[in-house]
Amino acid sequence: MKKQAYILILTLLFFGNFSAIAQPNKQEQLEQQRRNILNDIKKINTLLFKTRGVKKTVLSEVDDINQRIKAQENLIRVTNQQANFLTRKINENLSQISLLRSELQKLKDDYAAMVQKSYKSKSQQSRVLFLLSSEDFLQAYKRVQYMKQYANHRKKQGESIKAKTQLLQQLNQSLISQRKQKGLLISENTIAKTKLKQQREQQEALIVSLKQEENTFTKQIRGKQRKANQINGQIKKLIRNAIAAANKKARKNATKEAAVSTTKFALTPEAAAIAKDFKNNKGKLIWPVKEGLVINKYGTRQHPQFPNVTQTFHGVEIATSKNAQARAVFNGEILQIQQLKNANKAVMIQHGDYITIYYNLATIRVKKGDKVNTKDPIGGVFTHPITGETVIKFMVYKNDTEMNPADWIYRM
Repeated sequence: MKKQAYILILTLLFFGNFSAIAQPNKQEQLEQQRRNILNDIKKINTLLFKTRGVKKTVLSEVDDINQRIKAQENLIRVTNQQANFLTRKINENLSQISLLRSELQKLKDDYAAMVQKSYKSKSQQSRVLFLLSSEDFLQAYKRVQYMKQYANHRKKQGESIKAKTQLLQQLNQSLISQRKQKGLLISENTIAKTKLKQQREQQEALIVSLKQEENTFTKQIRGKQRKANQINGQIKKLIRNAIAAANKKARKNATKEAAVSTTKFALTPEAAAIAKDFKNNKGKLIWPVKEGLVINKYGTRQHPQFPNVTQTFHGVEIATSKNAQARAVFNGEILQIQQLKNANKAVMIQHGDYITIYYNLATIRVKKGDKVNTKDPIGGVFTHPITGETVIKFMVYKNDTEMNPADWIYRM
């Protein structure tokens, strides 16, 4: 029976130690997620809500509040995960404490019985008589060894009880700390839920005003989408012209009649190496601004307030701070600088057969043909004079095919 109990304790300690290695990692991951979300909330407050009293459209206000709501929902979700994780950990600790207490009691009982037995035969006379009553020298020798082993066993039993007691105390302290941490998380969640309720009420009030003039607002959204599509068409045309010019330059010895591709770069060995390097850094590239918050992701989706309206974003839109500088996300060469029609300036940087585009710039700090390195400033981001918002539009292309920037930029 004792043997089975020891096996059970050893198994518990083994898996407990293994779990102890895995659990902090999970806990750290959740805490890192929570810190990231809190950082996003801070960015939302500083980048989207920094200018009080600035006249914004109802649509813009709804979109900004929606960013807050999403961040608060994420915060609540992750905080719940942390609280649930700590609950499981507390329950595991309680089970381990219960088993340790049971084992400790057994050790104490065994130790008490051993001390009692030892007390009965503690006198030196008893030990001498015990030895003298041996039938021969060999038996006397064995009895001496037995007494030594018994004394050693008593010492180990005492040390084991001390170690188990210390472990029990540590687990109890850990339990107190975890319960305190869980209480803080629950309090944070309560505050987050209150804020979320207030933000939803604020958003609902704005949506009511939107619905009252739905036709007007849907026309505005569709008009904005048409303008975005036109700008994207300009960018595609610029890319194809740039590809054709680069290929023509690379084929100086080609005949005038020879066809020049407008959709794919003809790469030199050097350009191919840059393209390979760019591809190998997929998911690791820096952000095109030092501080930013994605307010519109890449792709096509329904408008959150008007489901009958579809929006397409050919890149990502990033809110940043006033006077922010756009910066190169990777080493490359300035392929094109363009003042877009009915829009602001755009800079294209070539990285082999990849192109990164930085659009909605007010000022430019580079010129066509310049070599740039990662983090080099290329221009100042435009700040809207009415809304006060500073937004850069960032795109990634391979030849003339648009790609999702979030796949390339670190933690976008």
